[in-house]
Order: sequence, then structure tokens, then C-alpha cells
Amino acid sequence: MKKLLIIISVICITILSCAKKGRPSGGEKDITPPVMLSATPENYSTNFTGQEIKIYFNEYVKLNDLTKQLIISPPLKTRPLITPQGGASKYVKIKIYDTLQPNTTYSFSFGKSIVDNNENNPYPYFKYVFSTGKSIDSLELNGSIRDAITKTADDFVSVMLYEVDSTFTDSVVYNKTPRYITNTLDSTTNFKFENLKAGKYLLTALKEETDNYKFNQKTDKIAFKKEFITIPNEEAHELTLFKEIQDYKALRAKHERKNRIKFRYEGEATEAVIIKLLSDKNIVSTITKEVDNDTLQYWFKPNVDLDSLNFTMTHKQEIDSFTVRIRKKVKADSLSFNPVSISLALDGNYKIVPSIPVMTIDDSKIKILDKDSIVVPFKSSVDKLTSIINLEFKKEESQKYTISILPEAFTDFFDATNDTLNYRASTKALSAYGNFKVTLNNAPSTPLVVQLVTRTGAVKYEKTGTGVYVYDFLNVNPDTYSLRVVFDDNNNKKYDTGNYLKKLQPERIAYHPEEIEIRANWDVDEQFTLK
Repeated sequence: MKKLLIIISVICITILSCAKKGRPSGGEKDITPPVMLSATPENYSTNFTGQEIKIYFNEYVKLNDLTKQLIISPPLKTRPLITPQGGASKYVKIKIYDTLQPNTTYSFSFGKSIVDNNENNPYPYFKYVFSTGKSIDSLELNGSIRDAITKTADDFVSVMLYEVDSTFTDSVVYNKTPRYITNTLDSTTNFKFENLKAGKYLLTALKEETDNYKFNQKTDKIAFKKEFITIPNEEAHELTLFKEIQDYKALRAKHERKNRIKFRYEGEATEAVIIKLLSDKNIVSTITKEVDNDTLQYWFKPNVDLDSLNFTMTHKQEIDSFTVRIRKKVKADSLSFNPVSISLALDGNYKIVPSIPVMTIDDSKIKILDKDSIVVPFKSSVDKLTSIINLEFKKEESQKYTISILPEAFTDFFDATNDTLNYRASTKALSAYGNFKVTLNNAPSTPLVVQLVTRTGAVKYEKTGTGVYVYDFLNVNPDTYSLRVVFDDNNNKKYDTGNYLKKLQPERIAYHPEEIEIRANWDVDEQFTLK
């Protein structure tokens, strides 16, 4: 009887266990990418004459980020319709609208855009290839992209080959699509061309704002190989991506205030821009430039009672004409002053920005006192281009200064003067700064520019030298910097970018492999071997 009770108890427990509700296991996550089963026409078909392609998979797939990932080479004038769009299907369909070139190998490189419907597992770097001729071109070209200024190159850089034939000119990068195109996508700086035919080519790369494969100097970065490439070619080619300085172009002129006209331009003015009034000869004028903008301010007196003024704006041999409508109800500028900063660098000047150009300074009405009320000698000057006022004096650490400016110390272009101005400024203790010394190994005897750059790319400190191998940076604000060396080929003590039409490559920049941390009251001594 006892054995029977035990057996019954076991049976009951088993039944209850089976009846207990629980959450079923979902199993392991699917990480298997979709598999292509077939294609119509078959992949790597020859003598292709159709307008529609279907590529079949073993499961439902969808297209992810197709606009960036898909590379069609050679490019088509009309982008084909590729489905599914916004849904899932067991096949990808390509509908071609262009007339295809004869005896040409086409490739559709999908990158990582084909993914399964459930887990977004990509079918990586799938490519569909066909030829309108009797054979598939099979030659290759490899290389890599680097950026001229930054440590890392951009992603999704288009790399292009232009066929050098009887119609070739250097302007093809502006107005024609390339013969072949590939892309670095988002995971590497390397590129690879496949299915090329033998021939001579121009090798270029673009980081574009618009994906039209045509160079726009205003928005795009460009890289190019100066020498033509002959295919077949087994060399690995490195391309340096850079932003050209935009060509000068006068834009417009506008009457901004009662006695001020704004002239805007874009690009670099490598020589002075001359603004000449063609009408009223009694007008007196001066011109200033905005510090951070490509804008010139034309200040004039006396007031004019005209509907318009005619000007020419000249840069080098380029002359533009402007008729500026004079607005009757605009306000006049009023004189005011703003200091640049209350924190003084030990080797910097105290700067004051006037709202109207200052023409004269009366130093006898300016007094600088330290915290002990001791008079500090100074020199004053005005930057003729920006009209910024500079007060130059010897500064000491941990010092506080009072700048007292009496009325009529500053006289502006319209003969207005300042009211009483009082400013305060201070310097930090030397212990608040760090010092940095770098020894360059394997350095050339040619000119160099050595820079400390912030993570945002701003140059904070720099020194120049020729045949100098040790550089000392004193009183550096604590921060994390990148150390870079510019090979200053033209000895103008600054970095110069390249120019495609002039066949100029950007000046080389070498980065120290590690970031440099500068701490307060610390000395950092670093070795940098240039390669």
C-alpha cells in the first residue's frame, strides 16, 4: 500500500509539472545572412540586352540605406528603380531605364544594403555584374584614401576612373560622369575597382555633398593622382583628400546702414579687393573687413541724397560692377566698444573691437594700472584692415589690470568720440599652464610648421622653423591636443591646400600617433619620429 501511495504521488507531481505555465524559449538569435538562390539573367551574364533583373533569395529581404550603399559602375544617367521599397520580398528587382553602352561591363554593388526581413542580417558586399558584350572585364585596381588635414578620412568617399581618350580634358571632373566608380563605404579607407578593361585612366576621389559624381569646388573635397593610371596595374595607390580654396567671386552689395555699404564675396582674396566709387567725387570713404566673414564694409561720408551709387569691385584682373540702391529709412551706426576677452594671455595684447572704424587714438587719455595701482606703460595701435584696437604692454602672472579710457581717447571715422570706458583684465599664474617640448627625429632640413591642435581641429599653438628639431611650447592651456607637423614646401609659414586644375597636391601633414595631454604645472617632453 505504501509503495502504491508513492507511485501515485510521483504521477501527480509529473502531471502538475507538465501543466505549469511558462514562457517558451525563443532560441538563439538568427545571425545567418540571406543567401542568393538565383538571378534572371544569371549573375555575370554576357550579351545582356534586357531592361529588368531579378535576384532571388532563400528568405524575405529588404533594402536598407540603399541610396548610400549602392554603387553602379559605370554610372547611369537615370537611376534605375530597385525594389522592394519600404517592404520585404524574396527577390530584388532592378528596372533599367537607360540605354546601355555596347561592349561594356556593368556592376551593381549593393554594399550592405540587402538585409533579411527579421534581424537585418546583411548579405555583405553583394555585387551583380553583366556585360553588354561577349566577355566580362576582369582587371582590378586597389588603393586607399587619406585626408590631408584630419587624422581619419571621411566615409562614403566616391573613387572614380575617367577614361583618357581623344575627348579627354582636365575639366571632366566638373561636367562628366566617370567610366568606373567605387566607394570606400563606411568601414574602411580602402577602395577596390573590379571588372575594369585595359586602358589609360585619370584616378580621382570625391567626398560629395550631392551624389552626382561631379566636382563642386564650393562644397566637395577632391583627391587625384597627378599621373595617369595604366590598367592593368598592380600598384596600391594612395589618394589624399583635400578641400580646395574656393575661387574668388564677388557676390553682392547692399546699403546696410546710413553711411555703410556691405560688399560680400566668396573664396580667397589673394590680393587686396579694391572698391571704387564711380559717381559722387565728394564722398570720403574707408574700408574694413569682418574678421570671420568674407565681407567688406564700405564706410562713407557725408550723407548722400541720391537714389543709388555705382561701384566697381576689383580683385586682380577681375572687375565687377554694382549699382547700390540707397535706402532712405535705414538707421545710422552708433559708436560702441567691446573687449575681446577679460582673460589675458601672457604673450597677447588687450584687444578692443569698435563698432565703427577708429581713426586716431590719444594715448594720454588711456591709463593701465595693475592691482597695486602702479601705472603700466603701453603702446596702442589700430589694425587697418579690421579696425581692432590693440593695447600692448608687459604682463605678469597672477596680475589684475584696470584699463581706464577717458572721453575723446578714440575718434572714429565720423569724428565721433567715446565716453568714459573702464575695463578689467587678469592673467593666470604660471602654474595654471603646462609646458610642452617636442624633439623631431628624422626631420628634414626644409621649413616646418609645428602645431598643437584641439579635438575640434582648431590650431591653438604653432611654431615655425627651418633646420630646427626641438620646439618648446611654453604657457600652454591645459587640454588634450594633437601634435602635427606641416611640411611647409613654399616656406610661407602656413598650411597650403591643393588645387586640381593646377595639379598641386596639398602640403603634407604628419600626426603624432598619440594625443598629447597638457596638465597645469606639468612639463611634457615628447619624441616624434617623422616618416
